Amino acid sequence: MSENQLDTAQAPEQSEQDINILKKDRLDKLAALRENGCDPFEVTKYDVTGRAAQLKAEYEAKEAAILAECGDDEEKKAAALEALNGNIIRIAGRIMSWRDMGKANFIDVRDASDRIQVYVRSNDVGADVFKEFKKKWDIGDIIGVEGFVFRTKKGEISVHAHKIQLLSKSLLPLPEKWHGLKDTDTRYRQRYVDLIINPEVKDTFVKRSKIIASIRRYLDDHGFMEVETPMLVSNAGGAAARPFETHYNALDEDVKLRISLELYLKRLIVGGLERVYEIGRVFRNEGVDTRHNPEFTLMELYQAYTDYHGMMDLTENMFRHVAQEVCGTTCVPYGEHMIDLGKPFERLTMIEAVKRYSGVDFSTITTLEEARAAAKEHNVEFEDRHKRGDILNLFFEAFVEEHLIQPTFIMDHPVEISPLTKKKPDAPDYVERFELFITGREMCNAYSELNDPIDQRERFKAQEEALSQGDEEANRTDEDFLRALEIGMPPTGGIGYGIDRLVMLLTNSPSIRDVLLFPTMKSLPANSGRPAKEDEE
Repeated sequence: MSENQLDTAQAPEQSEQDINILKKDRLDKLAALRENGCDPFEVTKYDVTGRAAQLKAEYEAKEAAILAECGDDEEKKAAALEALNGNIIRIAGRIMSWRDMGKANFIDVRDASDRIQVYVRSNDVGADVFKEFKKKWDIGDIIGVEGFVFRTKKGEISVHAHKIQLLSKSLLPLPEKWHGLKDTDTRYRQRYVDLIINPEVKDTFVKRSKIIASIRRYLDDHGFMEVETPMLVSNAGGAAARPFETHYNALDEDVKLRISLELYLKRLIVGGLERVYEIGRVFRNEGVDTRHNPEFTLMELYQAYTDYHGMMDLTENMFRHVAQEVCGTTCVPYGEHMIDLGKPFERLTMIEAVKRYSGVDFSTITTLEEARAAAKEHNVEFEDRHKRGDILNLFFEAFVEEHLIQPTFIMDHPVEISPLTKKKPDAPDYVERFELFITGREMCNAYSELNDPIDQRERFKAQEEALSQGDEEANRTDEDFLRALEIGMPPTGGIGYGIDRLVMLLTNSPSIRDVLLFPTMKSLPANSGRPAKEDEE
């Protein structure tokens, strides 16, 4: 049996030695094609007139109309169905499987929309072309087909080829019963193969694109303007994270990759752009696991003259809108849970949530000593630099997060962990902030933005002190941002969304790597085509 007679779902797993043998065979075929003046890599274009999914849907619709119109008149029905075969179409795609029936072959061709079967017969395409097709073409090759759509005797909508053309030669065989279908590390490294072999992977990224487009439409319709701000910055602020650092040769200056979009967007609010948002990559020098990737997509938006309650309403409505538009429902599965985005999201203060799930009431804990005693009693580890508000947050992380499966807004965080947020007028130890949790994960983080430059300078001072005590994620003072606040920023609500986590939710993906086309991976040894082992998370 030749390689082309193997169906990609049935062939045995191939060793590296087998792959090298097959590659040599394909290189020999390419050389023979070139000798005959048929170099596929010289083809510059192919005019496509139809896509697989569209052609199948149109044929079914026309066929159904004919059957309904002709009723029991078999002669009329046969003539009408035969007339369907008169329209010549051109498709292009990759050969995914091959069934050799002698002088008639069936191949499956996949384009961006779907697979479609192609019937290739010697009498139709010509004996010389058919011979070259069988001897020098392979599974994985990209081809063009001209012919008509018909239904086979076995009932499959197919293309009856009149002309075929090799458009690109695949020199490496596609995985067959390949370890890459199971080995997630290899799938992520060779995403181009993963997309070919696993249609559901492509579906995830199609949906990702639709999610982002839906978000943009929603915000554009609500008067927001999309902007772009710098990625290379002298002061990476706006979040608690360690930045990546690099050197700008032209300026002979050390710079950082941004960890947030916040401080530049707020400058635009100062400048009078009252509703702005940005969707872009940010970079944090942190670990890699199922929820974190060092570079990820963040969206931040800022709206003048509203507060964190306005941000809650916007978020709830936007999540509901995107789910309905992209998924067709506001109830979406995630793992073993059914997440209901249609009903009102629960709203709890951090103190209420900690009391509910740990039994500890921080409204009665007023001193650092009492907070430390409660932490010791409940085995919550803390550091000497941690203040009462930090310990409240540690309780939240230890006892609450995993229980927040359905959409829940956690509000009113301690001031110690919120350096850019307005204090609550009636409770200055807390700030007007919320985080949205779904499936135990933070989905977004929002504030009533601090616009008091005097207070902001004091917050930066506290961050500098934390930095000096070893907190590598603390913010440095940003004098230009303080200058902008001194010009005057209106009352503003702001929020940051982890786009990747929203995509994970709406595609039922367990790992952030499943929704990043090219996730961060440990580099392979030189000249290595495959990883020695899967990266540890």
